[in-house]
Amino acid sequence: MSNKLKVGILGGTGMVGQRFIALLENHPWFEVVTIAASPRSAGKTYEEAVGDRWKMDTPMPEAVKNIIVHNVNEVEEVASTVDFVFSAVDMTKDEIKAIEEAYAKTETPVVSNNSAHRWTPDVPMVVPEINPEHFKVIEDQKKRLGTTRGFVAVKPNCSIQSYAPALTAWKEFEPVEVVATTYQAISGAGKTFKDWPEMVGNIIPFIGGEEEKSEQEPLRLWGHIENGEIVKADGPVITCQCIRVPVLNGHTAAAFVKFKKKPTKEELIDRLVNFKGLPQELNLPSAPKQFIQYLEEDNRPQVNLDVDFENGMGVSIGRLREDTVYDYKFVGLSHNTVRGAAGGAVLCAELLKAQGYIQPK
Repeated sequence: MSNKLKVGILGGTGMVGQRFIALLENHPWFEVVTIAASPRSAGKTYEEAVGDRWKMDTPMPEAVKNIIVHNVNEVEEVASTVDFVFSAVDMTKDEIKAIEEAYAKTETPVVSNNSAHRWTPDVPMVVPEINPEHFKVIEDQKKRLGTTRGFVAVKPNCSIQSYAPALTAWKEFEPVEVVATTYQAISGAGKTFKDWPEMVGNIIPFIGGEEEKSEQEPLRLWGHIENGEIVKADGPVITCQCIRVPVLNGHTAAAFVKFKKKPTKEELIDRLVNFKGLPQELNLPSAPKQFIQYLEEDNRPQVNLDVDFENGMGVSIGRLREDTVYDYKFVGLSHNTVRGAAGGAVLCAELLKAQGYIQPK
């Protein structure tokens, strides 16, 4: 056994679970040793449990094929085999909250891709380049849970990654009002075109719960810690429409912004391309060297050309121009299952390790 941290994947057979497994192949710090899923998958090898449902465009890593899948509900047993877990379970919100806290109470840190704990006041919801200081609330959460090393940390919704980083880079100009429409890939619903043939050549103008998340979650990222809880920011005011489009991977956003202090276009582009965070300073394994790229061409960013920028961990912005109603408008693109889901959680775990929150048991 290597000296890497031992990792478990909760919900390892689903699309995000598969993405975790693909991203963690040959990871310098983490090694997948345990996979847990629903009782119907338990007892099978990972390869048998997934069957013909492997949805990644890279082959299933050899190292995981023969891992025997655990029942995710056997918390003590799963927790005893790992240093920490990534959570991508497919359950109701209340069930997810309960099971993630149950794992935390076994002194096993949980880094979750799920939405269940995003508004739990003492659970940090973090994009590592934007609000790493929110991890400090973990100490208050541990007091509530009665743990010494167990906690839950989450990453935000996939849709906001295509515009919230740009707004963060422009903080000094004080955005006050934002209108965003997101055009969201089908992998965000855990689907491929094979699973969802009615999406071919189709658009569905509704994704349950997504608009509220897209409007509110950026405010929590920009919030602050007060009395052991995260208090969301007062603004800017954000209104969103979320639309499902016939694209496999990549969420695109068309956004309009009004600023309190109107910047020049050159200033906005400068802040985007020079925006860095703790992951870049610490040179974390999954951190993009360039977090945000600005594309000058009128027809960019495009999913086919730009979704894999920085291995899917970077954000692409283009078409920044003055607007007749708002101050500026732009188009953003991010990879929804890499930066927006599993990759964002892996980067959180890397930062948590670097800061001493995740250690060998």
